[in-house]
Amino acid sequence: MKKLSKNNIITIALIIVVYAIVFVLEKVIDPNSMLFIVLKKGAIYALVAVSMNLLNGFTGLFSLGQAGFMLIGAYTYAIFTIPVEYRDAVYQYFGGGIVQFSIPVIPALILAGLVAALFAFLIGLPVLRLKSDYLAIATLGFAEIIRAFFQWDTLGPVTNGSNLLRKFPTFDSTLFPFTVAGICILLIVLLINSSYGRAFKAIRDDEIAAEAMGINLFKHKEMSFVISSFFAGVGGALLAMFQTTVQAMAFKSAMTYEILLIVVIGGIGSVTGSVLASFLFIACSEWWLRFLDAETYIGAFKVPLLRAGFRKVVFSIIIMAVVLFYRQGIMGDRELNFDRILRKRQKFIEKTQRGGK
Repeated sequence: MKKLSKNNIITIALIIVVYAIVFVLEKVIDPNSMLFIVLKKGAIYALVAVSMNLLNGFTGLFSLGQAGFMLIGAYTYAIFTIPVEYRDAVYQYFGGGIVQFSIPVIPALILAGLVAALFAFLIGLPVLRLKSDYLAIATLGFAEIIRAFFQWDTLGPVTNGSNLLRKFPTFDSTLFPFTVAGICILLIVLLINSSYGRAFKAIRDDEIAAEAMGINLFKHKEMSFVISSFFAGVGGALLAMFQTTVQAMAFKSAMTYEILLIVVIGGIGSVTGSVLASFLFIACSEWWLRFLDAETYIGAFKVPLLRAGFRKVVFSIIIMAVVLFYRQGIMGDRELNFDRILRKRQKFIEKTQRGGK
């Protein structure tokens, strides 16, 4: 059996510490505080960003359909978990709906991913033969079409048309989205480090060379597309639980652009970067800069510029600065490597000791 490296041991220990801190914080801080809102949404966006990075960063496919697959996952979860006794109230304009049963939360999350993966498989058959901008346009078009399709009144007995889906199970504990997202990200990391992951990277680096090595390009592209969409569907289901309601109008193309921005800021080809950037993005956009939207007076003097919407201006400037000065993102294509950090620390200590002598 292969022994764990020092880097893996430290990483596992760090993850355990993070989960322990979240558990303790839930006991001493109001669970409805902004801290926990950021942690919950950050965990969900981290999962979706890593799933998008699997496709865009590790396989080299420029897809913009993530919001569409999240929508499918959110609707699938909501439709199959609304308790039977609430269906008449939720589907009041469609006679209580067609689905007259409910399933537990965990199977519903898996089903949400599977349905999104099924749509990805069908969509991938024609669109994955396209490249670059054409693939991006095709997947973006799919996301917009599926959003309009789910609001179609003819599908109302299933999707509730343009009305909200509600009354489905949600989560109160921050540990639930942390745990689900953590397991899913771990599975993606294991995939990236497998022979399939190496094939994905080969396709990203040079398709001609990869094909010459015997890699079936379309098969591996389809596999990456389907797997990425599965986890995006799970992320959409978690987002539905976080928001407590589902409506197709919420899953606009702007959501995909946010996730793509997170991937770019974190580093295309870095799982660690996507995770870190997700929490930083949510914290800055929804918490740390919120004071900029409030008019502020110091005595009789009104602080200039502070008003509703100014937060977005400052946030945009911060993003531009990050992109300009960290063109490869926070992590680039690297992962958090404690072995390298420890080696650099040791070299610094040795250099300092030699200088002292």
